[in-house]
Formats: sequence, C-alpha cells, structure tokens
Amino acid sequence: MSIVNNRKALHDYFIEDKFEAGIVLEGWEVKSIRDGKVQLKDSYVKIKNGEVWLFGCHISASISTCTHVLADSDRIKKLLLNKHEINKLIGKVDQKGYSIIALNLHYSKGMVKTDIALAKGKQMHDKRATEKEREWAKEKAQIKKQYNRL
Repeated sequence: MSIVNNRKALHDYFIEDKFEAGIVLEGWEVKSIRDGKVQLKDSYVKIKNGEVWLFGCHISASISTCTHVLADSDRIKKLLLNKHEINKLIGKVDQKGYSIIALNLHYSKGMVKTDIALAKGKQMHDKRATEKEREWAKEKAQIKKQYNRL
C-alpha cells in the first residue's frame, strides 16, 4: 500500500534499477507518516562510509506529538540495505550521470519502506519526447473509445 509517491522523479529521471529499503524512523515520524504528512518531492539518497542515507524527506510533526520530543522535520534518515545492494549502488553511482533517488514510501508487512532507484537524469529534449508519447497514448485511447462506441 503506497503512502506517498515522488512523481517528479519519473519526470526528471530514467529509472535504471529499483531497490526496496527499510527506514530508521522515530515514533513521532511513524505517526505523522500514517497521517499522510510526508513529502518526497526533493529527496535524494547519498552513500557515506558504506551506509545509505535519505536526505530531503520532509515529515511534518503531527499535532499528537509529545511536547518533550524535539521534532526535526528534515532529519536525515538511515536506509537499511544489504551489503551486496550497497556495493552495487556504489559501483553505479561512481559512473557519470547516475544518482540515487527515492521513488515512494509504502507499507510492507506493517513496516514503512521506501523504493529507491538508480537513475540517470533526463535532458530537456527527453522530457519533451516523454510528454509527446504520453499525449499520443491519451489520444489513441480516446480514438479507440469513440470507435468502439460505433
């Protein structure tokens, strides 16, 4: 079950490979995620000292958050991946043009997980071509729908 998607990521990047990663969260963050107060728009992933970290994921504090807890909405979150997956990501990111982005947050067996992707940035002409293909697919669907009505 998807919580939030990063739609901008699919517009700006070609997705090469996907991984599912667990996230280390605090209690108030889980409550806020369940309330839907999370944003992945400008989030990205970096690898430091063999560990994977999620930057830019904004989780707003819920009203029910305790007053003795200092809620940092832009806290850097650690992602949980196997060593083999981390090594694969390190090898690809060292190549020119590749980056790691967060695609979505979802529930898996009661836990909050994220799909991260190894992605390559799109140029402006690639974005225009994708937009044209999307529009043409809509037009084809409308033509088929009108044709089937007759």
